[in-house]
Amino acid sequence: MYPAELVKPMREDLAMAGFEELYSAEAVENAIKAEGTVLVVVNSVCGCAAANARPAAKMSLQNAKTPERLVTVFAGVDREAVDAARNLMVPFPPSSPSMALFKDGELVHMIERHHIEGRPAEIIADNLIQAFDEFC
Repeated sequence: MYPAELVKPMREDLAMAGFEELYSAEAVENAIKAEGTVLVVVNSVCGCAAANARPAAKMSLQNAKTPERLVTVFAGVDREAVDAARNLMVPFPPSSPSMALFKDGELVHMIERHHIEGRPAEIIADNLIQAFDEFC
């Protein structure tokens, strides 16, 4: 588990952009299984989360169409919430950072860590925007 003071600025980065932090399995299931669209960001302390994933998630919100709900769980910190989110992302293997778009409780788009590493935030944001345009 990472110390709270280490992850605080990383949590705040998404929270300030409108992402709701989820800490329990029940909160994750309630958010994801609800009617409508929800973007789930599995946040992480790794460098690709800071350089690519979090900036991409925030950039994607400049699109005309966006998910109705934005939520985040933190890998290596909120184990129960992360496990619940990952269980709903099957068949994709666990990866962090990652992003998943759900519509009416169904996974409709997934961005895994290997889609994030080495790619600029703009490319990842464009990937999300295409999904938002299709499903939101």
